[in-house]
Amino acid sequence: MNQPIIRLAQLSDASAIQGIYAPFVQNSHTSFEYEVPSVTELGERIQATLTYAPWLVYEQYQHVMGYAYAGHHRSRTAYQWSVELSVYVGEDFRRKGIARVLYTSLVALLRLQGFYNAYIGIALPNPASVAFHERFGFKPVGVYHGVGYKQGVWGDVGWWEMNIQPKAKHPTAPLSLEEAQALPDWNTAMIEGLTESKQ
Repeated sequence: MNQPIIRLAQLSDASAIQGIYAPFVQNSHTSFEYEVPSVTELGERIQATLTYAPWLVYEQYQHVMGYAYAGHHRSRTAYQWSVELSVYVGEDFRRKGIARVLYTSLVALLRLQGFYNAYIGIALPNPASVAFHERFGFKPVGVYHGVGYKQGVWGDVGWWEMNIQPKAKHPTAPLSLEEAQALPDWNTAMIEGLTESKQ
């Protein structure tokens, strides 16, 4: 398929996702994981995420070029309206707007589900990621100093936040991903990133 598409990840995407993610584990402090997860482990992560929130892939020419997903911020009930986001793009496809397309669609879907707050943690220094997230609308919150040890260095992690939508006085619990997929605006939200990129 020549035209790019945004869709929910499938178990069969685990190998491609591993290929994108592995260099961030092996060659940098971007991820605090020490070992590259197996394809099986990544498949399990995809399935677990999709019971809760979107895990999106950007695909073109039948090739997964990047992915983004949302996860729980904290486990206690009062945090249920908040999510943490992650986005990764393959080395050969960076600086082409893919991360922005993924995030735009991801946030649109999260808004549809009824989430209100998005957070992102960035291992520092990472000026490119910081600049991207701040252009997207994230505001800095603070820094965990020396919070993780990898590759012989104690690393800092900066945190940023973004409001997904105005706060409701009495919010209802966010919809499950399955419930949100039944909404009439689901497909429009899914392609919002692609729609914006064409404007």
